Amino acid sequence: MRKFIKTPLKPFDEVSLITCKKFPDERGYFSEHFNQIRFQEISGNATTFVQDNFSLSRKWVLRGLHFQKEPFAQAKLIRVLRGEIFDVVVDLRKKEKTFGKWAGVRLNGVDNRMLYVPEGFAHGFLSLSDKTELLYKCSSYFKKEAERTLHWSDSSIRISWPSEIPISNMIISDKDQEGLSLDRLLELDELF
Repeated sequence: MRKFIKTPLKPFDEVSLITCKKFPDERGYFSEHFNQIRFQEISGNATTFVQDNFSLSRKWVLRGLHFQKEPFAQAKLIRVLRGEIFDVVVDLRKKEKTFGKWAGVRLNGVDNRMLYVPEGFAHGFLSLSDKTELLYKCSSYFKKEAERTLHWSDSSIRISWPSEIPISNMIISDKDQEGLSLDRLLELDELF
């Protein structure tokens, strides 16, 4: 019996949604959310996670688009524990045909899905509900000196954030407002 189902997030073959099977009974349900061996089997790679992060966000908080440059690049496995988000990834791998392209997906605390984001992608999300809780695994430890931010509204990428939220109502940190454009990151040789 398969406990995990992998679905690629188009246009990327490497980024995938992972659905965890629920095993219900009269008490509720049980679901295995992470197993290193099974994860490697379904993802097709040997990513090992070394750090778990948790975030709590108010409604309309936008976080991102974050990444760490090499040699501290991070793969991430993102799960919403409570609430709902619009989760976004942007391909920063210069040699790939999908360079500069983005994909977004809604994740919530009840759909039992996770998003796997490999190294080479920027990641961010917009909280669509109050008290949204996220848990995400990272394949590399946080290194302040390697942390970078791609601007969330870069005109060359044109992310379509959910239209029900006016941009003027988004809550964005100074750090994320000061993120760099894709062109500037490319010019600085900060990409993959």
